[in-house]
Amino acid sequence: MNLIAMLCFVGTFICYVLVKKLHKKYPYMLLAPGILVPFIIIVFMLIFHVSYETYMIESQWIIWMLGPATIAFAIPIYEYRQVIKEHALAISLGIIIGMFAGVVSSFYLAKLFSFNSETSYSLMARSISTPFAMELTSNIGGSVELVILFTMITGIVGVAIGDLILLGLKLNSQFAQGASLGNSAHGFGTSKAFMRHREEGVVACLTMVLAGIFMVLFGPMMIQFTVTYL
Repeated sequence: MNLIAMLCFVGTFICYVLVKKLHKKYPYMLLAPGILVPFIIIVFMLIFHVSYETYMIESQWIIWMLGPATIAFAIPIYEYRQVIKEHALAISLGIIIGMFAGVVSSFYLAKLFSFNSETSYSLMARSISTPFAMELTSNIGGSVELVILFTMITGIVGVAIGDLILLGLKLNSQFAQGASLGNSAHGFGTSKAFMRHREEGVVACLTMVLAGIFMVLFGPMMIQFTVTYL
């Protein structure tokens, strides 16, 4: 057993519990566990010169738990199944257009900064929640580590500016707001949507999960088409 790796794992768990309590008392965006905990861990690793490989020895299972955590979103989706049926066409079109926009914009961003193919594919796969993105990038030649980073950044940025964008678009529908947050900011956006309204959170859940399934099934073809013809 690697003592440093075990200390990293225990420290991550304790840090998350403490930050979650802090955020509950002071609900500011910068104090959210998804933002503050990674920042603390990065500072810790830099100060004590702990490598990423060492940290992941005992903390790998945290990433594995993302899959079951995502599946758990099926419960509120089932509870609101009738509402979802009524808006099935709008949800489907929104997911397809959102995923295509995410892939294309990532492709041109990668070209702008002259990223290599591995980084480019990882960037194009970041438009869905982490467990789906990991599966997708492993099938298209990207980097699992990079896609986790890109997906996290996407979620954090989406939560940070999501309210401003929705306000500017003047979307009054909770359904549309939830779909936007779930499609663009994934798990972070879904958590944000639940804080705003339960129905909004349910729609965010649905769009996040369906977008992930859609991209795992059809993402490789979409990405290949984008790389070849655009």
